[in-house]
Amino acid sequence: MKLSVIGTGYVGLVSGTCFAEMGNDVICVDNNPEKLTKLKNAEVPIYEPGLDILFYRNIAKKRLTFTDDLKHAVLDAEIIMLCLPTPQGEDGSADLKYVYGIAEDIAKILIENPGHDFKVIVNKSTVPVGTCAAVTSIMNKYNVKDFEVVSNPEFLREGYAVEDFMKPDRIVIGASSENTMKKMKSLYYPFTSHGSQIIEMNPESSEVTKYAANSYLAMRITFMNELANFCEQVGANIDLVRKGMGSDNRIGKRFLYAGIGYGGSCFPKDVNALIKTSKEKGAEMRLLTLVDQVNKDQKMVLVNKVLKHFNNDIEGKKFAVWGLAFKPNTDDMREAPAVVIINELLRLGALVTAYDPEAMENAKFYLQDRIEYVKNQYEAVKNADALLVLTEWNEFNNPDLEQVKESLKAPIIFDGRNVFNRRKTKQLGFTHYSIGKTPIIAS
Repeated sequence: MKLSVIGTGYVGLVSGTCFAEMGNDVICVDNNPEKLTKLKNAEVPIYEPGLDILFYRNIAKKRLTFTDDLKHAVLDAEIIMLCLPTPQGEDGSADLKYVYGIAEDIAKILIENPGHDFKVIVNKSTVPVGTCAAVTSIMNKYNVKDFEVVSNPEFLREGYAVEDFMKPDRIVIGASSENTMKKMKSLYYPFTSHGSQIIEMNPESSEVTKYAANSYLAMRITFMNELANFCEQVGANIDLVRKGMGSDNRIGKRFLYAGIGYGGSCFPKDVNALIKTSKEKGAEMRLLTLVDQVNKDQKMVLVNKVLKHFNNDIEGKKFAVWGLAFKPNTDDMREAPAVVIINELLRLGALVTAYDPEAMENAKFYLQDRIEYVKNQYEAVKNADALLVLTEWNEFNNPDLEQVKESLKAPIIFDGRNVFNRRKTKQLGFTHYSIGKTPIIAS
């Protein structure tokens, strides 16, 4: 099939590349000249494991191309995918100006070119319920014929996006007509060979499904964080509790890890958008309001542990930070707990030296030159008063703790992701603070 993908952000670039890998001809459209130059020069602008191989291969085979010519992309494609940003507005709602703006542009192109083929316009962006209907109204305003707007949300985990796209748990398609549904199912047929299920529904149900899934996962994480804080007070171990809970097949094992709060481009934005939409529709989801507030509070839990240990005086103290990205296997810093934690440490007069395997360039946008960036984790801990672990990268799981101890001024760890073996840190004489576990205090 011939596809156009409007927007080459995280979702657009992964989607376009993976569709090309399945033999489709894909035109990706972006209006950022600097980014477009990089893409045309076969430079992958994001860090995502496995994406580069597919990206280079499909550019070489000329199945994946990049342009700023929206008219050509619209008229040449059977299916037009909107992969546009929907940033959080000041009131918490999703800002749809990019979606509606492109819809207007597509409508003008189609009305100026009568006799065009039937177009399927697919919303892959995360959008509130009713957006497909709104885009349809824009098309109707211009009297566009031969089109249908479809909801087809993505369920990609950053760090595993290529795997998730190529072997999806499920494919959700919200369409109004049988013919359009058949076309969408034909597009996704190659992805069903591993048993992936295509779930057919109306556009409104599809739009709600994406928000419901992300908000529920955010709620699970938040519940575990609150439970972890309780465990610390009563002498329980959150990891043991997690194992006991996760073995119940009604609950399952995933998204039960306690930490310093969720972040990223999806969960915070989607939770707030669903809160806003539910209020507008007179069916307020009060539980999500609490989820959002608890998550914000959780980002301060590690700071409070630091303050308590240092008797509320950290001015002039130097802290080593391992991990800046909101999660491992990505360079994404959006809503990263590390930004909140580091900003608070700096506000209180501390110094910060940080290392992240992939996110340091992006971190500079959020933290500028107010912290020191170093080339590896061991350089970060040199002459630091304590180590803070803020992202659970694999390389932090089993480091040389003896070297860490020798480099620190005092053997103190604030483990915000519960990555270290507590038996080992106790043996080596560390004071070790975790999330949801009784602290180990060196004698």
